[in-house]
Amino acid sequence: MNTAFLLSGKKAFFVIMKHPIYFLLPLLALFTMSASAQQTTDLKKTANGALYKIFTNNTGPKAKKDDVITFNFIQTTDKDSLLYSTYKTGKPVQAQIQASQNVGDLMDIFPLLAAKDSALVKVPTDSVFKGHEEARPPFFPKGSYLTFVIKIEKIQSLNEAIVEKNAEGQKRKDKELTEANSYLAANKINAISTGSGLRYVVTKPSVKRKPLSGDTVLVNYTGRILNGKVFDSSIAADAKSAGLDQPGREYKPISVILGQQQVIPGWDEALLLLNEGSKAKLIIPSSLAYGDRGAGQDIPPFSTLIFDVELVQVKPAKHAPAAKTGVINPAKKRVYRKPLTKKTN
Repeated sequence: MNTAFLLSGKKAFFVIMKHPIYFLLPLLALFTMSASAQQTTDLKKTANGALYKIFTNNTGPKAKKDDVITFNFIQTTDKDSLLYSTYKTGKPVQAQIQASQNVGDLMDIFPLLAAKDSALVKVPTDSVFKGHEEARPPFFPKGSYLTFVIKIEKIQSLNEAIVEKNAEGQKRKDKELTEANSYLAANKINAISTGSGLRYVVTKPSVKRKPLSGDTVLVNYTGRILNGKVFDSSIAADAKSAGLDQPGREYKPISVILGQQQVIPGWDEALLLLNEGSKAKLIIPSSLAYGDRGAGQDIPPFSTLIFDVELVQVKPAKHAPAAKTGVINPAKKRVYRKPLTKKTN
């Protein structure tokens, strides 16, 4: 059974293909009762087989289909081994209410809750791993449960959630631009700007060929975020001085076919502007890099990236001949036909 770890901003979901489990649940200090100590006989049961107990009963509207809920959660095994906690990450997660597809998606539970409600949910692992026993980890033996404690922080209509997300995104973009401008001013970088938001400075010019879309280029690079932290490099000395841990990395120029989306959009655009043998500093906004998702622990969401690059070599691809422009060759004699005249008697 394949697994995938999907990131949406700092919202994390661990998905077991065909049987998704959303790792979503909160540490509720007001409940001292252990999840594993809760007897299953005290719990209600959903149509899909999940056991649950609602701890609170707030009077607000309950979540309904297409609503977006923001919630905290803690996830544990039957023996109270902590698997995940949004309280530890410091960020609640969001989910849109849809029809339940399986016992692990908790979509039978969310519509039972209003904002600020809390609940205990126990998902039978026998249902989760049915037909996929080879994927069952040893800490989930047969007959065990995947235990969640969830707290609904907010319920919004889809439109309300979109408006809020767009407003928050614009604030983050404005902040990113301000920080990038401050970086350029502080480092006295006079960069060329393109219409997309890319900014660059050629630090070592060259008169050799420029690549075309479809060409293969060899590039050396070192990438940083605005605070100077190096997150990647193809150059051994730069990686060593930055303390990068890249076991097995072969330090040499990387090969990229331009225009094939093999790299972030900022690279695809910038490398077409450089000549073979030239060096440049690229200032790439998040809109041309990793956007509101970021990339791992080293590149936060809405991060402007700084790359020092060297276009080591251009390997031209076979390109179709240029289309004729319709310009007449002045050396070629022009032939005019005499106009036809009407024959008269």
